[in-house]
Amino acid sequence: MSAAVSATRFQLDDRVVAVLAAMMLLVPALGVPSELVLQDTLKSALVAFGALIAALLLCRARLREPAGLAWHPALWLPLLLLAWALGSMAWSHSYLAGVEAIRWALFALLVWLGLNVLTLQRLPLLATGLHWGAVLASLWVALQFWLDLRWFPQLPPPASTFLNRNFYAEYVLSTLPFSVLLAVQAQGRAQIALRVASTAFNLLALLMTGTRSALLALLVLLPVLLYMLWRYRSRFAWVQWPRADRILAMLILIGTLMGLGQVPTGNAYLAREGLGQTALERAFIRGQSLGTSSEYTVGSSSVRLQMWLATSRLIADRPLAGVGAGAWEVEIPRYQAAGTQIETDYYAHNEYLQLLAEYGLAGWVFALGLAFWLLRAAERTWRETPGVGDAMEWPWRATLLASLLGLFIVSGAGFPWRLAGAGALFALTLGALAASEQRLHEPRPARITQVGRLRLVQSGLALALLAAIGLSAWAVAAESRLVRAAQLAYSISRSGAPNEPAALTRREEMLRLVREGVALHPHYRKITPLVADELAAWGDWENARWIWASVLESRPHIVALLSNLARACIHLEDLDQAQAYYDRARSLRPDAASLRSVEIMLLLRRGLEQEALQRLRLHVDSGDVEPDLIDYAYVQGLRQRDFQLALDAQELRRKLWPATKIDSWLKIGMVYAGPDLRDRERARVAFQAAWEATPDYLRPQVRELVPADYRAALR
Repeated sequence: MSAAVSATRFQLDDRVVAVLAAMMLLVPALGVPSELVLQDTLKSALVAFGALIAALLLCRARLREPAGLAWHPALWLPLLLLAWALGSMAWSHSYLAGVEAIRWALFALLVWLGLNVLTLQRLPLLATGLHWGAVLASLWVALQFWLDLRWFPQLPPPASTFLNRNFYAEYVLSTLPFSVLLAVQAQGRAQIALRVASTAFNLLALLMTGTRSALLALLVLLPVLLYMLWRYRSRFAWVQWPRADRILAMLILIGTLMGLGQVPTGNAYLAREGLGQTALERAFIRGQSLGTSSEYTVGSSSVRLQMWLATSRLIADRPLAGVGAGAWEVEIPRYQAAGTQIETDYYAHNEYLQLLAEYGLAGWVFALGLAFWLLRAAERTWRETPGVGDAMEWPWRATLLASLLGLFIVSGAGFPWRLAGAGALFALTLGALAASEQRLHEPRPARITQVGRLRLVQSGLALALLAAIGLSAWAVAAESRLVRAAQLAYSISRSGAPNEPAALTRREEMLRLVREGVALHPHYRKITPLVADELAAWGDWENARWIWASVLESRPHIVALLSNLARACIHLEDLDQAQAYYDRARSLRPDAASLRSVEIMLLLRRGLEQEALQRLRLHVDSGDVEPDLIDYAYVQGLRQRDFQLALDAQELRRKLWPATKIDSWLKIGMVYAGPDLRDRERARVAFQAAWEATPDYLRPQVRELVPADYRAALR
C-alpha cells in the first residue's frame, strides 16, 4: 500500500472516530426539556445513530481504500448474548427480549468499531469527546445545585440530563480516568488550566449528587489513578511542566474542590433533604450513611438487598436457561419476599445478578469470559514487557482498565450497562482495549473483506439506520401520548371535580391519548397504570379495568395489578371475573395485604356480612392492614353495631399512619357521640385530640366537622 493510500484511509478512519467522539459528547450533554419523552430515549437514539453512522463511514472507507477489518475473540461475548436474546423471543417475553437483542447488537457494533479505528493516535480524540461531554453534563448539575435550574425534568436533583442523579454520577465517574489522562498530557499554561479545572469540576459535580455507589467507587479509583500518574510519570507531559505551571495546576485543583465545594446549594429541595448544604458536606454525609445499621433495615440499601435476595432466588430456580433476556421485571414478583405485592423496581440494581437471572448459562459465560480477559489484560499491563509496543500504549491501557474498574463497581448497585451513555462507554472501552491487545500481539494481516460482502454489510447498516429512526419516532410517539395522558389525569384530579361536565372534554382527550399510546406500545409498564389509578379514584372502573388489563398481559405476575382488576370487576358486578383475578393473585402471593380487602369486598357483595365481619376483626387484631381495610372495618363495624371494631380500626389507623390522626380522632369521637354509645366524656376527649392535632389554618374546617354541642369545649 502506498503512503498516499495509507494516509487517505487514515483520514477516513479519523472521521469515524470523530463521529464516535461527537456521540459521546452529545449523549451526556443533551437532554429533553419536557416530560413528554424520557431522557434515556433521546440518549439511546443518539447512540444508535452515532454507532450506525460511524459503521457506515468505516464501510465507505474500506470500499474506497481496501484494508483489513480486525476481529477479536472478545466480540463473541456480546454476540453470544445477542443470540440468546433472539432465542428468548421464542419462549420468553418477546418484546423485552427484542429490546435486549437490539442493545447487544449496538454494543457489539461499538466494540467492533473501537477495535478497528481506535489507534493510539486517535484515542485522545475519543477521550476529548468523553471529557467535554462529562463537563457539559456537570455544568447542568452545578446549575441545578446552585441555582435550582429546572430545564430538564428529573427525579430528585441534581441529575443533569440523566433523569436520575445516580445515572449521572455513575457515568461521570467512569469518564474520570480519561479526564485525568488528558489533564496530565496538557501542553501550555492555558490548556493546563482548562483541563485541570474542568476535571476538578467534574469531580465536584459528582460530589454534589451524593451518590453513594459512585463515592465508594471513587475511593477505590483515586488511589489507582494516583498510582498510574506516578508509575508512568516519565511518559506524561506534566513532568515537563515548568514549576509555575505545576503550582498553578495544584492551586486550580484544590481551589475548585475546596473553594467551590463550600458554596451552599440554592436548590430548595436539596436544602430540605438535610444531607448537607454544600457539595463536600453532601459527599461526607452520604458516604458516612453507609456505616449506619438502619440503612440496611429501613433505608434505600435495604430495598436493594431485598431485590438482590429475590434475584438470587430466581437464579437458583432457573440456573441454566434464566428467565429470558429482559424478563427480570416480568418474573421477579414470583420470587420477592413474603407480603410483597408490587415490584420493588424495574431493574435488579445489580448488573451481574440481573445478567445471570436473565441469561442463565450464557450470562455465566459472558461474565467469566469478560473477567478472564480483563484480568489477563490487567496482569499484562501491570507487568509491561519492556520494548514491546509504543511507550504510551501502557498508560492508555491503564486508563481503559481504570474506567472499567469504576464502571464495574457502580454496576454492583445500579444498572449502567442498560443506560445509553454508560453502555456506549463500556463498549468503546472494550473495543479500545481489544485494539491494544492486537497491537501488542504479533500482528496478523487482517483479511480484506470482499467488496460484494462489504456492500451487503453497508446496505444492512443503512437499513438498520432507517429502522433506528423509525423506532425512535415510534418510541417518542408512544411515550408522549402516555405522558400527556398521565399529566391530564393528574390535572383533572387536582381540579377536585373529575366527574363534572367541565372535565368531560379533558377526560375524553386523556382516554384518546392513552388508547393511542397503548396501541403503539402495549408493553409500556412505567406510565400506563398511573392513568388507570386516577380513573379508579374517580369511579370510572370500566376504563380503569381495560388499562390495567393491558398492562397485565405484559406483566402477568404483579399482584397489585391483579388485586386492582379484582376491585374493578367487583364494582362492575362481574363477581366471577373478580374471583378469578383474586384466586390468581392468591396463588402468586397468598400473604399480600391488598388481597384482604378484595376478599372482604367479595364477601360483602355476596351477602356474607357476618363472615366479612369476622375476617375484619381477625385482620385488625393482627395489625397487618392497608388503609382501605381500615375503612371497611370502620363502616362494617358501625353497620353491624360492632362499635369496638370501628374504634379499634381507627386507633390502628392513627398509629400506623400518623398523618391521618385528625380524621381518625374525629371518627372515634363520632362513634362515642352517637346515639348507641353516648359516652360524652370520651367523645369530648377525641374531639379535643383532633383539635390539638389540627394546624391553625385548618381549624375552621375541623370545627365545622365537630357536632355543635361539642364545639364550645374545644380549646
